[in-house]
Amino acid sequence: MRLRVGTVPYLVARPINLGLESEPGLEVAREVPSRLVERLRAGTIDVALVSSIELFRAPGYGYIVGPAIAGRGYVASVQVFLRRKLGELRSVVLDPASRTSQALTQIVLARRELGLRFREAPTGRDPRAEAESGDDGGWLRIGDRSLVEALSPGAPPTLNPSELWAKDTGLPFVFALWIVRPGVDLSAEQLACFERARERGRASLEALAREAARDWALPLEPCLEYLAKECLYDPGEQLEPALLRFRDESARLGLCAADLTPRAIRAGEPRCRS
Repeated sequence: MRLRVGTVPYLVARPINLGLESEPGLEVAREVPSRLVERLRAGTIDVALVSSIELFRAPGYGYIVGPAIAGRGYVASVQVFLRRKLGELRSVVLDPASRTSQALTQIVLARRELGLRFREAPTGRDPRAEAESGDDGGWLRIGDRSLVEALSPGAPPTLNPSELWAKDTGLPFVFALWIVRPGVDLSAEQLACFERARERGRASLEALAREAARDWALPLEPCLEYLAKECLYDPGEQLEPALLRFRDESARLGLCAADLTPRAIRAGEPRCRS
């Protein structure tokens, strides 16, 4: 049976999903993170590169130890763009595409501004347009559009949620990782497919940056900086502590369960059952 894999259609994921479509036995689909969560829960995909908070919103998940989308500070593809300065925001519109980025934004901003309200932009509605029409103080944007907007001339000022997280906790922030739905067994060869994709991505960072710079009419240097330095694709031993700290901080705000500890799936296990 083919393993059904879901991944996001963003540049940030290319260093860990590069060439997965060519791996034997894998069927790969690309969706925004929130849609991948829906499909993972429905059982129409087996493994997904999906928002890390999903690990703590339903029981029985596992996650593949190794490749992940993380940051140890500033990451340009997740930004809060500001219409007012911090302390005067009053409300922020959240991008509906990523539950993890929503939770992270609420965690770091709730520490810095009392009484701050958050609301999710309707699906299909631009967060900036929603914020401007509602007189909100800022908006969260994720993905390639955030990267392009942040690097464009005349960009609004920003707060960077992962940078604030790193300052507050001393840990990297894990935006997404390969989550395995309950009841799915992964063979050693299937796990190796994800490792090979990471190795292909590691060897292709400059080519991916050049492609992005060309497609978006941006300078090469910030695109390469984003992929090679801002994004952390191998959190190593800090992966589990960072995930559990995110669980605890999210649970304090009522954003996830406080008692879920998903299974870490490591290459070399004889059977990897989530």
